[in-house]
Amino acid sequence: MKTEVAIVGAGPAGLLLGHLLRAEGIACVILERQTRAHVESRIRAGVLEMVTTDLMRRLGLDARLRAEGMVETGFNLATDDQVIRIDLAALIGRHVTVYGQTEVTRDLIAAAPERGLEIVWEAADVVPHAVDGDAPYLTYFTGGEAGRIEARFVVGCDGFHGACRKAIPDGEAFDHSYPFGWLGILADVPPCHRELIYANTADGFALASMRSPTRSRYYIQVPLTERLEDWPAERLWDELARRFAPLAERRVTRGPALEMSIAPLRSFVFETMRHGRLFLAGDAAHIVPPTGAKGLNLAASDVAYLSEALIACLRGGDEAGLNGYERRALARIWKAERFSWMLTKLMHRFPEDGPFEHRMQQAELDYVAQSRAMQTAIAENYVGLPL
Repeated sequence: MKTEVAIVGAGPAGLLLGHLLRAEGIACVILERQTRAHVESRIRAGVLEMVTTDLMRRLGLDARLRAEGMVETGFNLATDDQVIRIDLAALIGRHVTVYGQTEVTRDLIAAAPERGLEIVWEAADVVPHAVDGDAPYLTYFTGGEAGRIEARFVVGCDGFHGACRKAIPDGEAFDHSYPFGWLGILADVPPCHRELIYANTADGFALASMRSPTRSRYYIQVPLTERLEDWPAERLWDELARRFAPLAERRVTRGPALEMSIAPLRSFVFETMRHGRLFLAGDAAHIVPPTGAKGLNLAASDVAYLSEALIACLRGGDEAGLNGYERRALARIWKAERFSWMLTKLMHRFPEDGPFEHRMQQAELDYVAQSRAMQTAIAENYVGLPL
């Protein structure tokens, strides 16, 4: 098989890039290791920046997003005894949209056939070859048979554990792991609050979020030693009810868990996002703790930059954008990493911290509560910095 751009990974980064290229008539193929059903069932984040919703609108794939997405004009930072509302609309005149990453993925996959975007599912053992030359190609296996795709460019959107980053020699990586994880539950119950609440309580971090007016997503901070089997749903509901009782508008409504999981938190940046004709985008190049809601949105900004550069090169022979892709993407990535790190430090109880560090957190939150300038800075970062 021959194409212009071969994309590895059918997550949001790969799918958005494929659609942006096809909209300009550029041939591309996506290889995905998992089945379509598996990809469409993965539970991920759900707060979309306007950069991401603008891309969906530009592609004409935002009908369900507009119908079902929840426009949020504010969110809340809380402690045991105060709730600080960050009024996005009043502070900066912008908003975020609550719409699950799972739904974004489904919308992009559903539109692929009519847009001529080919996806090869269950493509195992994908390996990039000759990416530092003029004729890169990918090998893989599907249905027990070997396959090969020759392309002008290869883009790795295959996540943190994918093969594409491993194909870049001597890449520079920056990695930081946090000493806790997030225990989450998804359930078809109404949210306890009309907007998201990020809470720093005496018992640790807690988040009240939602996917729709009838579907809630909750998290609490847990040590990395905790196991999912230690947390039956009733125990988690009890903990959530206790933490949010003084903070939320309504009681926490209980219901059967659609999904429960424990996710470790880490910050990671791989600064070598280009090697020859191989480019990285999305989680293949960076991971952020979910506190700032930046994972999917950073993937969207990556492919906005990269699609623009690939189109200029393939249609006009201009490689300036490709040469500048890494610099442009990393400038935004590091700012998003900073915000996610800052919010994680502010809203979590770190096991090594003592009374002094807790007082510093309280002083910082008190300052946020009283300072419009501080709230504005938080709002600008939360809704996403401009491209």
